[in-house]
Amino acid sequence: ASSEELKAAYRRLCMLYHPDKHRDPELKSQAERLFNLVHQAYEVLSDPQTRAIYDIYGKRGLEMEGWEVVERRRTPAEIREEFERLQREREERRLQQRTNPKGTISVGVDATDLFDRYDEEYEDVSGSSFPQIEINKMHISQSIEAPLTATDTAILSGSLSTQNGNGGGSINFALRRVTSAKGWGELEFGAGDLQGPLFGLKLFRNLTPRCFVTTNCALQFSSRGIRPGLTTVLARNLDKNTVGYLQWRWGIQSAMNTSIVRDTKTSHFTVALQLGIPHSFALISYQHKFQDDDQTRVKGSLKAGFFGTVVEYGAERKISRHSVLGAAVSIGVPQGVSLKVKLNRASQTYFFPIHLTDQLLPSAVFYATVGPLVVYFAMHRLIIKPYLRAQKEKELEKQRESAATDVLQKKQEAESAVRLMQESVRRIIEAEESRMGLIIVNAWYGKFVNDKSRKSEKVKVIDVTVPLQCLVKDSKLILTEASKAGLPGFYDPCVGEEKNLKVLYQFRGVLHQVMVLDSEALRIPKQSHRIDTDG
Repeated sequence: ASSEELKAAYRRLCMLYHPDKHRDPELKSQAERLFNLVHQAYEVLSDPQTRAIYDIYGKRGLEMEGWEVVERRRTPAEIREEFERLQREREERRLQQRTNPKGTISVGVDATDLFDRYDEEYEDVSGSSFPQIEINKMHISQSIEAPLTATDTAILSGSLSTQNGNGGGSINFALRRVTSAKGWGELEFGAGDLQGPLFGLKLFRNLTPRCFVTTNCALQFSSRGIRPGLTTVLARNLDKNTVGYLQWRWGIQSAMNTSIVRDTKTSHFTVALQLGIPHSFALISYQHKFQDDDQTRVKGSLKAGFFGTVVEYGAERKISRHSVLGAAVSIGVPQGVSLKVKLNRASQTYFFPIHLTDQLLPSAVFYATVGPLVVYFAMHRLIIKPYLRAQKEKELEKQRESAATDVLQKKQEAESAVRLMQESVRRIIEAEESRMGLIIVNAWYGKFVNDKSRKSEKVKVIDVTVPLQCLVKDSKLILTEASKAGLPGFYDPCVGEEKNLKVLYQFRGVLHQVMVLDSEALRIPKQSHRIDTDG
């Protein structure tokens, strides 16, 4: 708002709430309180420095100590720069305390006995009538980060693996330094019980704004001697959503790989080709992203090479604020049929590959596809949905409890403001009627329930006819993109819940109606709001 608009609004509210305009002692007391609030607000917004502080920090910023040492001649832009500097310092302090833990737990399940049974040989063995499902491999890895300075970070990671009763583990320590805005380097040291010490060096560098390169050199010491390895990746942005990669790997399992990845708001597409020893393959995959609240994604891929051919399809969906559940079916020759279930919870990943059969059996494919869907929809309906509803209610209840005192105060202020507006509204209505202008017939603000599936929910609305009519000027009402709860005569009747403003108004003798979201801008009258009386 410009200074002229602020002055005009200040004058209008002063005329509305001036104590001398009210003889009733109770109304006079309420007017004094609201008049003082308006005066305080104008004092803040009319001073460029305090307005800049309020714009950045909000009301709390005005109560912070230390602003008295800031030079009065500083511009709003300089105050904003000062705030951003303080923000960076706070971010650095938070970095010191952040460990950014990441972990993966993978549990391999052998369920081939469900479809490939040895009925004849083991018919008489005790307990053989029940399929034998067993865990045949496990892998656990974890890493934490410890920021040392704004540019240096220490990373500690470890892993344990076991398969068919044999396994081992390793531990790694890395030190990463951001050398400039264009690159970083990382030194890595590791050791394990199956392999000897490991020394590695990783480098990242932006060559141009659209091109970067990463290099990873490693020396693995073992009983067989020193095994060097080198991996280099060159990447280039082909357009806003597409990146091309060239990878060369020398040493253990040497290979050359090229791939193109296109990632948009609604899809993710990858095509890759690798020539190497012992694995050479071609890969194509596609993922579709649905624009819904659950961030549903369906994907499919085809991979063919010297090892055989694998077709994989699946889906994933967000089941809570921090959790994503996914499942995929893998059908391959000679790998057979597998079901892969994955749960991402914040920075932790839980992965369950279930091997169903070594053969291509239609029954295995059917159960691997339909089974997870049935289980998911049953869990979603009976467990996940009720749990999320209960959590939402609990959060809303907490918000209501913490805001109860403030809401009560705002409600009292709004009711006082409505009483003080009565005389002004009467004059506005008389003026509007005389020229067939804008008359607010009815207006409600709060939570409306129009969906039949939500009929059990309670409607929570307040009547805001008087406050809206008071805002009418020259047969126009203009509300900006902001929550309506802050308007004079308004308050929040349902903290934390979705709100709307519904207005029934008359313009030039014709009824109009409109409903907008809480933070949506509104400008009336409009021809599109007109009620079709013929219908």
